[in-house]
Amino acid sequence: MKYFFSAALVFSALFGNAQDQFSTVFKQINADVQQNSSAYQNLKYETETIGHRLTGSANGAKAEQYAFNLLRSYGCEVKFQPFEVESWSRKSISVEVGKDKNSLVKVKAVTLAHSPVSANVTGDIVDVGNGLEADYEAKPGQFKGKIALIYLGVLRGSAEGTKSLHRSEKTAIATKYGAKGVIIINTVKGGVLLTGTASVTGKLIPIPAVCIGLEDGMALKEKLKSGSQTAHIAMTNFSGMIKARNVIATFKGTALPKEKIVVGGHLDSWDLATGAIDNGIGSFAIIDMARTFKKLNLQTKRTIEFVLFMGEEQGLLGSKAYVEQAKKAGTLKEIKFMLNYDMTNDPKGFSTSRAEMKELFAAWGADIAKIDTGFKNLFNAGAGLHSDHQPFMLEGIPTGGGFGGKLPNNAGPFYHSDGDSFQLVDEQELKNTVRYSAMLTYALANTPKIPVGVQGEAELKAFLEAQNLKEPLMIAGEWRW
Repeated sequence: MKYFFSAALVFSALFGNAQDQFSTVFKQINADVQQNSSAYQNLKYETETIGHRLTGSANGAKAEQYAFNLLRSYGCEVKFQPFEVESWSRKSISVEVGKDKNSLVKVKAVTLAHSPVSANVTGDIVDVGNGLEADYEAKPGQFKGKIALIYLGVLRGSAEGTKSLHRSEKTAIATKYGAKGVIIINTVKGGVLLTGTASVTGKLIPIPAVCIGLEDGMALKEKLKSGSQTAHIAMTNFSGMIKARNVIATFKGTALPKEKIVVGGHLDSWDLATGAIDNGIGSFAIIDMARTFKKLNLQTKRTIEFVLFMGEEQGLLGSKAYVEQAKKAGTLKEIKFMLNYDMTNDPKGFSTSRAEMKELFAAWGADIAKIDTGFKNLFNAGAGLHSDHQPFMLEGIPTGGGFGGKLPNNAGPFYHSDGDSFQLVDEQELKNTVRYSAMLTYALANTPKIPVGVQGEAELKAFLEAQNLKEPLMIAGEWRW
């Protein structure tokens, strides 16, 4: 009984008092964001006056400058972090399908990123179902020199428990089995076309990859049941060195300035629309979090960096550049946690790669729920890939962010499509992202001790295996063990 009482006192000393202090600041953050948030208006201005934010383009440079100017106007200490990388953008595309070369009919399609600079291929189409390794293993020689038709997700009737892979991983498998081209069928009704990268490395792939609409794709699958079909894919694209800039606003820590919390999300978007959801709602929430910190003059023990990454869509280029530059500067060890906001909207709780954070996150969430019962204090522990947290996670750094929210106004089907426009954004839900995330950031930067540390190589390897990330990382060439 004596031991239990002592342990309770220790916990209270470490966490309980901190929570009481955080609750007061949480209320200040809540009031400011509800009354003064400019995230919605800033994003509206960006989509109407700049448009898309493709990395390396003139629009991309304008978006970088706009974010920089906003943060500076709030009084933040802000800087550009330039980087130069090989990037990609689309030029022309033509996809034709028919029973043979003489009966080809044009099909609406969009090029998937990192397809070759120039391609002109004709070949028989082979239906590869879900495009997973198992779909090729039965007849591994059947696909060489053919054009693979692949469903983006998991088809109805697939074996129970079948898990999909990223479009880039499916393209890599098709290439491995000798396909000369890839046609991916989108899963969204209404002929919506999906763009995004088909490269696991962010480098050019050797074969052309395109996406076609659900209706066209399923009709083509039916035709293949009755006989052979031929496809002709012709395209031109740009690939070369481009210059881009991450935008970083720094709030120096008072007691532990060499311990850093990175709060990041990608500012860039694809060029088919204005990227209001992917990732305008995330990046402009981050900008508004910085505004809130400055407006309230919030002080934190640890240093906070609010980072707008460019180049996420072309292969996490900006976040990889950030990590590499930190390595060279010897400052990577300072990063104790990374919070990533990629299409985060109206979170109902918090997520993290490290389950050990549950007690702290739940304590902070309980304080938030007292302020707004719409926050359900949900918790999720797990790890995934394909966003700007990945380069940090692969260095063993704990990651996290919002959890449990839904995209506004049925925005999901318009992911990476020409329908990703500002009309999908919900102002109050964007405010919710700002206020809850600012509260989490403040607490994480002030808690006396973060209960998880940076993982060493052996611990990280075991963690990634437990998270079932070995296979996709091996496909991407990023499994270093």
